[in-house]
Amino acid sequence: MININIKASQNTPYVKIDPDEGVVVIKGNSSPENALKFYKPIIRMIQDLYLNASEPIVINLAFKYFNTASSKCLFDLFRILKNADGPERKAVINWSYEKNSDEMRETGEDYSDLLDMHFNYVELNEIKPPGIIAA
Repeated sequence: MININIKASQNTPYVKIDPDEGVVVIKGNSSPENALKFYKPIIRMIQDLYLNASEPIVINLAFKYFNTASSKCLFDLFRILKNADGPERKAVINWSYEKNSDEMRETGEDYSDLLDMHFNYVELNEIKPPGIIAA
């Protein structure tokens, strides 16, 4: 498996998948024109990493905003992880949100409750993905 590093744009988040470290980072805004097209290969890579990992993988999520289609893709990712969960594999999900963004924290709590999954909540002063490219 190869490292993935996708720069953020105005409508898509920064994405980093490091299979050597077992770390996934998705950070920024997410309102791609076609969320399924954007997220499907990312979800597949995370699933492959998860299924082949000998140690827990860490998924760091930090969104300023995401649209409904992106929300559905995130739900699909969490559901895949939940369904593949077992004693030999585990994912640590860190859900970061900006200070004073109760709505984004509550969104993470909703995912956690709906899927009966544990999320760690991290309050940040600001969510700023590295190197946003122009659209």
